[in-house]
Amino acid sequence: MGLVQAVVGSISGTLADQWKDFYTVPAGLPATAAMFAAVPQGTNAGRGSNTKGSSNIITNGSKIVVPEGYGLLLFQDGAVTGFAAEPGGYEWQSDDLNSKSVFSGGGLVDSLIMQSWERFKFGGQPGSQQAAFFVSLKELPDNRFGTQSEIYWDDGFLGTQVGAVTRGSYTMKIVDPILFVKNFVPARYLQPGEIFDFTDMDNAAASQLFNEVVGSLAPAFSLYTNDPAKGNRITKLQQDSIGFAKSLSDAVENAYQWKSDRGLAIVKTAIVSIEYDANTRELLKTVQRADALSGARGNSNLQASVAQGMQSAGENTGAAGMMGLGMASGMMGGIGSLQQPVAPAAAAAPAADDPIVKLKKAKEMLDLGLITQEDYDAAKAKALGL
Repeated sequence: MGLVQAVVGSISGTLADQWKDFYTVPAGLPATAAMFAAVPQGTNAGRGSNTKGSSNIITNGSKIVVPEGYGLLLFQDGAVTGFAAEPGGYEWQSDDLNSKSVFSGGGLVDSLIMQSWERFKFGGQPGSQQAAFFVSLKELPDNRFGTQSEIYWDDGFLGTQVGAVTRGSYTMKIVDPILFVKNFVPARYLQPGEIFDFTDMDNAAASQLFNEVVGSLAPAFSLYTNDPAKGNRITKLQQDSIGFAKSLSDAVENAYQWKSDRGLAIVKTAIVSIEYDANTRELLKTVQRADALSGARGNSNLQASVAQGMQSAGENTGAAGMMGLGMASGMMGGIGSLQQPVAPAAAAAPAADDPIVKLKKAKEMLDLGLITQEDYDAAKAKALGL
């Protein structure tokens, strides 16, 4: 009985597989789909009758349409046998006996009798496996990363170790589909109906990539902030999606060989937030304050502070206070003397006991929070001999 069923099955399957197939992209794909099997379209708007062919056999002469942004990988008995990266229509041709068809010049004897005999040996099914898979060549978005606790790195600009909690996302690209399939994609995704998606947290391979990215964040921050071409400024990181992506990609490659072993690369990043620890926040405040008080901007700040002091003196002590400040400003050569004109090369440096120099230094120390208002008033009185 089993023998008869095998014969019937082998003949009916052989006849069904004589039809040419039309393979295309499956419907309803997510934007983050990285790899999936091409599907035969047996019917279209009620037309077509190729609905009973073997799922693992592609008939010679069948057409496979490759859309823009995708590559086509061909498999024969589990091995990669071909790859096409250009969009367009391709025709399947194979020397495998199961792929031969009376509709593509295979001949009646070769296409029917010999196939039926071979399938009879395997219980009525083809003794071969053929498949076509699409691989995305586009940037794949929405790959997220984040740290639950602070990560630490050496910051070239601040000159010390800093820490932060950070989160964001990156786009990834399959730059070598053959390496990607051979070395990274699990076997379960090399079956019809399965979709390899990097954002699927049930995908163990995708979860591994997530962990490797998080483990590479600290080295990536260090690479970025210690690169003189980036100005050694961590504050530029959130505005430089491509620059930080390169640092992150280099860090991942150094540690896990994404590109050389798996055919993967990080293309762009988007840093959603960086929350520095308390010590780093205090350090950044000090650096920002020093930046604000340097050069011409520092002169402007100092003039504004003196002007504010004169206004306060006039409001609090009346004419006497204003007269005192007027005498002081006269002794200092006026507020305009607080600017720093370009001195001639031969000009001598101001004496260390010059009251103007002392008062200016005291004011800068007050603005930096290094001394109190009381300390500043005492220093001013001493410098002016009051």
